[in-house]
Amino acid sequence: MRVLIAGASGFLGSALKRSLVDDNHHVVSLVRRPQADDLSTQWDPAAGIIPPLDPFALDAVVNLAGENIAGGRWSTARRRRIRESRVRSTETLCEAFRQMSTPPKKLINASAVGFYGDRGNEKLTESSAAGTGFLAEVSQEWEGATGVAAKMGIRVALMRFGMVLGLEGGPLPRMLPAFGFGLGGRLGSGKQYVSWIEVNDAVTAIRHVLENDRIDGPVNLVAPQPVTNAELTKILAQTLGRPAVLPAPAWALRLALGAMATELLLASTKAVPERLLNSDFTFAHPSLDSALQFLMSKRV
Repeated sequence: MRVLIAGASGFLGSALKRSLVDDNHHVVSLVRRPQADDLSTQWDPAAGIIPPLDPFALDAVVNLAGENIAGGRWSTARRRRIRESRVRSTETLCEAFRQMSTPPKKLINASAVGFYGDRGNEKLTESSAAGTGFLAEVSQEWEGATGVAAKMGIRVALMRFGMVLGLEGGPLPRMLPAFGFGLGGRLGSGKQYVSWIEVNDAVTAIRHVLENDRIDGPVNLVAPQPVTNAELTKILAQTLGRPAVLPAPAWALRLALGAMATELLLASTKAVPERLLNSDFTFAHPSLDSALQFLMSKRV
């Protein structure tokens, strides 16, 4: 396949690109910074600027573009960047498809389990209704921006990612120093559910969706065994052979991080990958214990 990846320089995009290239697929990276090679092309999604895509003769596009939601306190300006980096990038891509003589056959677009909002112990599948809050609103707009592509007859799949665990990016490298020194602990009550997926399973799942033409619409990109924050804390500490005795009170997290703490760290989202499992996808690491043991075995 000839696949364009938006967000190819990011943690997940880089891993996906390596996987596709290793299997001899032709990958074009859509990046914001100037690149020296002819397998990358520059765009400015915030300004709606993108080069003509016809010359690449694309079969598929994977859009992983979006500013890190955990990169800092959610000021008004940061909220705007989070929203625009997702919604505007998707709109820009879809407008580029409209200008192509032969558009790609498939668009695999990122979304997030934030779509569901804070739902306590409720089991959330792809058919569950949208929630409320900033992340839920952004996710709905993000997914809605793909409507132009769907109307063109492009197969659109919406990957609702949970927390992606890997050593090269995501939250795990930020957690390891504290837990390694025995200074980790649960966040708030620890009862909130965390939907997660190991990075290699995430890449394999994206490729499964990319290559399976029967899959469209929302797909929960999460492991089949969500855990509470308290369970995550316990398993990570045990994997590292360290105690985890310093919980972070909810009030302190909200004081330090505001709405970001409420929606990202303390909200409960118990999403399950119903559509992946129903399409015969097999997880290498369905349990958090398996995932963390595997990842820790890869540490240098």
